[in-house]
Amino acid sequence: MKYSLDTYRLYLKETHFHYAMRIRVTMKEKVSANILRKSVNEAILRYPYFAKQVAVDDEGGFVLEPNNREIVVVPVGRKARDLCSEEVNGHFCYVEYQDKTIYFNMSHSLCGGKGVQPWVMTNVYQYVKNKYQIEPNAPGIRKIGEAFLEGEIEEPTWDMLSNEEAIYKSESKNPVMLYGDYINGLFNPFLKDASYRLYTFKQKDIIRFAKENDASVQSFFTVAIAKMLDKALPEKYPVIGAKVAHNPSEDIGLPYSYKDLLSHIYIDYERDMLKWDMEKLGIMTRGQILLQKDPSNSSAQLKKLFTYYEGIDQAIGLKNKMEYAAKNNFGTGKGARKNTFICNYSGRVDWGEVAQYIEDYAIIVEGHIVCEITSLADKIFLMLPQVMKTDKYANALNEVWNELGIPFELEGPFPKLLPRHKLPMNYHE
Repeated sequence: MKYSLDTYRLYLKETHFHYAMRIRVTMKEKVSANILRKSVNEAILRYPYFAKQVAVDDEGGFVLEPNNREIVVVPVGRKARDLCSEEVNGHFCYVEYQDKTIYFNMSHSLCGGKGVQPWVMTNVYQYVKNKYQIEPNAPGIRKIGEAFLEGEIEEPTWDMLSNEEAIYKSESKNPVMLYGDYINGLFNPFLKDASYRLYTFKQKDIIRFAKENDASVQSFFTVAIAKMLDKALPEKYPVIGAKVAHNPSEDIGLPYSYKDLLSHIYIDYERDMLKWDMEKLGIMTRGQILLQKDPSNSSAQLKKLFTYYEGIDQAIGLKNKMEYAAKNNFGTGKGARKNTFICNYSGRVDWGEVAQYIEDYAIIVEGHIVCEITSLADKIFLMLPQVMKTDKYANALNEVWNELGIPFELEGPFPKLLPRHKLPMNYHE
């Protein structure tokens, strides 16, 4: 690949969707704006690969250049600010605050959930340090002045991928896709509603239930969302399909890479299967996740991704590159694997003593029933997003928790307020 992996998502037009993430961190006390602004602009020194601005080279390719301007920190507004625009000093990220909550807005082109998490943690660490004049014990959080970790800033290459034939090929059972919801959410002014709900659980309740049913946290939530849809959708749809993200950076020798390196796992549930007991579903789902995470499978998917990116390289001119990207995007095009919902778990992370100052932590993303699970100290959070105005999914999920005996707290709905990109060369015109 000729360009940085960080640039290729930029060729996809944001006509209906936002290629960005919004990370919510609710503190236990009201946010101090001046201290937050100081802390954010100190923390970025540890992540110079996020302090970038975009330009276009002679062949029409997007390139990233250093950006030494201040990271913008502002109160939450009525609408999101455009990433890369002058109102955020050309950056791919900016930070907002409202009462006790901090929102970290980041381009999905630069990274995914795994990559953005350390940056968020360093920001919050620095804020706690400055606000309370303490040095929190948090060995799991990266500090200003520390060296990069193994593979943190390296670009992936073809020779890092496995040459073994994929040991497993998942065959699609043609699951239902929620086209009707998307159409209403995008075009019906009475039903359009880009929002999310936040579920909070005690970690001990989830871990106990998962262990008792031979499941992992990831497989437990995947099954729970499938059961939610089994309750909410008409019986005429015979299959409900799950999509789970897997980050194979460790498999290719870049264990701490911030880049958005993903392969995907697909699990199709026939409706009768969702009547099985949780132990049987947990074993099946966990087994599929482990099987499809094999490096031979993830490398096969990354090879397709790298080939797609090299096709963008070969197109000359920004317009041609964007046309190629849209026409050949195997993630959403005609050949894309169908799924009804997405369920991702970013894994347990060690916030150390910083966790004592935080109420909740959630990753807000684009899409409909694209669920993100996060953890913090003794809590686990589930972000349930929607594109249309309805209570049926939350009501169905509440039934699932009650049937399983899982205590929960529910907040929302809240507006997503995800930002878009404002890129050079009349990108949106």
